[in-house]
Amino acid sequence: MSDPAEEEPGQAVRLRLAEEKNVWLCTVRPDGTPHVTPVWFVYRDSTWWIGVDRASVKARNVREDPRVSLALEDGGSPVVAEGDASLVRGGFPREIVAAFQRKYGWDVSAPARPGAGRELLEVRVRRWLLAGTAQ
Repeated sequence: MSDPAEEEPGQAVRLRLAEEKNVWLCTVRPDGTPHVTPVWFVYRDSTWWIGVDRASVKARNVREDPRVSLALEDGGSPVVAEGDASLVRGGFPREIVAAFQRKYGWDVSAPARPGAGRELLEVRVRRWLLAGTAQ
């Protein structure tokens, strides 16, 4: 029997992941408190991709503790994922850069400000929490 965390969510959830623009990302600060922020994302092949500034709080937090949670904005039909994030610096996958361009008209690899570096958060799901039930 396969682990439900390794399975893709159903078609309705996958459609939302393709269409919705924002997800709330929760990382863990060094003192153990949560840091929550809305971010743009692309979901492909069981992985969430999020563009971040290398010096951002979320990037610093993930370097210290890779555990994250993600929640789509609609509280009436919850889609929450828990996973482990890793940072990808440079050499961004072309298909992910193209997916951000299609979804947002945005070059995820371009620095937000002069001298700032960009990274991608790559989040593999450990567990889905859908409609109030852990899977």
